[in-house]
Amino acid sequence: MSAAAPADGARLIYLMGASGSGKDTLLRLMRTRLRGAEPVLVAHRYITRDSGDAEDSMRLTPEEFSRRATLGCFALHWASHGLQYGIGVEIDAWLGRGAAVIINGSRAHLEQAHARYPALTAVEVAVDPALLARRLAGRGRESAAQISDRLARAAQTFPVPDRCRLLQVSNNDQPETAAAALLDIARAKLDA
Repeated sequence: MSAAAPADGARLIYLMGASGSGKDTLLRLMRTRLRGAEPVLVAHRYITRDSGDAEDSMRLTPEEFSRRATLGCFALHWASHGLQYGIGVEIDAWLGRGAAVIINGSRAHLEQAHARYPALTAVEVAVDPALLARRLAGRGRESAAQISDRLARAAQTFPVPDRCRLLQVSNNDQPETAAAALLDIARAKLDA
């Protein structure tokens, strides 16, 4: 790998988007386009629910999550939708080795992530609201009321810290196109 990345997270990509926007699909497709030992890594999330095969997540019980948070095992962690999410401190080692690291974050947690990694690049996955509603209904994970709540939250603006670079990737068409755009962002981080 190339020279060590600065501790400010200059090679960190903080991926955000409404639930159902296709973040996990984009991350999975992006990995299929990596060349050999190309140093682009996707961090898995620790989460207090079963994640299924479609996500890069590891399930922890709420008690184990709390224990790990207390021990400082998370670089970032947050609560959302009644669940706990965390990104392991291993990302600091990956960044230190010069890798571009992509994490599946939360729009509501962007300010805290930016405070820890002030040079990160935030990337929002944008999806048309009608398409988002169909995707949420199709995955069968939430009730109609929960889907309505998620759609309302998706339409809300979120705070973007001063000097935080925010890019947008549209995922309204073929997900392969959006995955390629995400990989281009990661590769640009390696060249910076």
